[in-house]
Amino acid sequence: MSKVVPAAEAAARIPDGAIVTVSSSSALGCPDLVLQAIGARFDESAHPRDLTTIHPIAAGDMYGVKGVDHIAKDGLLSRILGGSYPSGPSSKPMPEIWKMIVENRVAAYNVPSGILFDMNREAAANRPGVLTKVGLDTFVDPRREGCAMNELGAEAPIVQRVEFGGETWLHFPNLVPNVAIIRATTADEFGNLTYEHEGAYLGGLEQAICVRNHGGLVIAQVSRVTKRGSLRPHDVRVPGHLVDLVVVDPHQKQTCETSYDPAISGQVMRPWDSFSLAEPGVEKVIARRAALELKPGMSANLGFGISAMVPRILLEEGHPDAVTWAIEQGAVGGMPLTDFAFGCASNADAYVPSPQQFIYFQGGGFDVSFLSFLEVDVAGNVNVSKLGKKPYLTAGCGGFVDITAGARKIVFSGWFEAGAKVELREDGVHIAAPGKFTKMVEAVEHVTFSGERARELGQEILYVTERCVIRLTAEGLVATEIMPGIDPERDIVAASGGRVSLAADAITLPLSLLSDAPMGWGQ
Repeated sequence: MSKVVPAAEAAARIPDGAIVTVSSSSALGCPDLVLQAIGARFDESAHPRDLTTIHPIAAGDMYGVKGVDHIAKDGLLSRILGGSYPSGPSSKPMPEIWKMIVENRVAAYNVPSGILFDMNREAAANRPGVLTKVGLDTFVDPRREGCAMNELGAEAPIVQRVEFGGETWLHFPNLVPNVAIIRATTADEFGNLTYEHEGAYLGGLEQAICVRNHGGLVIAQVSRVTKRGSLRPHDVRVPGHLVDLVVVDPHQKQTCETSYDPAISGQVMRPWDSFSLAEPGVEKVIARRAALELKPGMSANLGFGISAMVPRILLEEGHPDAVTWAIEQGAVGGMPLTDFAFGCASNADAYVPSPQQFIYFQGGGFDVSFLSFLEVDVAGNVNVSKLGKKPYLTAGCGGFVDITAGARKIVFSGWFEAGAKVELREDGVHIAAPGKFTKMVEAVEHVTFSGERARELGQEILYVTERCVIRLTAEGLVATEIMPGIDPERDIVAASGGRVSLAADAITLPLSLLSDAPMGWGQ
């Protein structure tokens, strides 16, 4: 018997008080039609009520795929745990879920994505929750916010700091979901799922296993259905015995602004010259300096923002495949994409399920991570996860905390000041007008990365800006490399309020970073 049902029927099967785990990464893999049906059912009948939803990576975006905003309704949603949340520019309206969070209408938590995937695994195996060092001395730690995003969240803690085996750990007790909503490309009549048009597998298999092991309901959204027995067994990523219901949405998007691109799903390989290069400007200069930390043969993790430009720097240098990139959605190798397709890659060597990718990240198996920063403080702490005045401009921590917890080397990239007028001239970088405020602050608003713990672990930490390269040392933030044209005392020490000092042996970086021609990476 076919498991295919209309979206409304699937929504009608979700009970009041359910704990629902949702597989998504913005619009990538988002089961938007099912979430829409849940919201529509609530509008009509006031059910389901009091849901807890778990989103390892954000569900939906601000550009047409509403995702979690379909269910961001008082009475429907009572608690939400997200690795990240829909985010975008201030020119866009604040998403409904963010309104609920900042107005304290839902108990909300920002939990590192890898930990949320770990919670599925531990609950599935009936183990006593997640025991981890990921997040120690950050906002994840109950000595700080304990992941809580508002007062309702703080009133119901989800993490404890414990001693075990003579060491300090964070313990996340099991939160057992009884509904999973996942997405694939094709289902057969029995519910076997294949992902041939998807840009990532994400965590659908683990989420389905977790819910099935506890007798819950697994709903899969797909774009098409085929006869049972017609799918190649090796292609099935979620077997049908784990799936209860299948909902068909022939119009589901591949990413935020992409209906379907076969290069994103690895069905075709693009010529390297079909990718755009990094746009000239200050951020390209920052990305170029960051790229100098790479050597051929390295494996590297990549985050959003300026750091996402680094692969394009290697492309321009004629070495597009010299480094193996790994991103949290699961792509390995190839060319990580930017903008609306961030989280995807073209010409990938492989696609790894996100939970396994996070095992790799948490264990620190890669050589270096390239990430961005919103602000850095005198202790070397980094904030990327909270902007109190406009919270929805940041998605939250995502996989940032998982990645930085075990990384041997981290290169953070960002602007030294906000709103400064910076000119790139033949003789170097010139600050034509100071910014509104420095990004080098006394204390960050949110500790997404702990400088103190980094020093304890012996991690190598760099902060690359348009003015200098700063290293985290026992003495604090020290500028060891100066961009050509920069006045160190005025543009670095004074501009940071003395929070960044100058190394006695600081060097001047080469003008090739500003050149219109390739800078000669790898030579």
